[in-house]
Amino acid sequence: MATTKTNKIIFWTTTVIIFLMEGVMPALTSQTELAKEGIRHLGYPYYFGNALVVFKVLGALALIIPQIPKRIKEWAYAGFAFDFIFASISHFAVDGMDFQSIFPLLFLGILMASYFAYHKLNPAK
Repeated sequence: MATTKTNKIIFWTTTVIIFLMEGVMPALTSQTELAKEGIRHLGYPYYFGNALVVFKVLGALALIIPQIPKRIKEWAYAGFAFDFIFASISHFAVDGMDFQSIFPLLFLGILMASYFAYHKLNPAK
């Protein structure tokens, strides 16, 4: 059984990865031509990418800030799970089975590790 210290390391490592990749990176790169082309390539309207970035940044902040209530964190975890699953489906539907359709599922695994470590550190009352 993992110790509390191990769970803290797992939680913070995985949560920081999600924060950087889903909060910081989209905030810094969302207005680049590459990002806009990625949204267009998948068949989504331009405004969808902007809305997605706003929710990703808010969700990443909800996960990384310890004072955020558990219920909000649960919604953020769920939102990211849907994001990763549907990103994988979108890439698969447009481009077939390739790295782009598997990559979001790798982050789903990281998200799940964060989620389980979070619940080991914060058991339900």
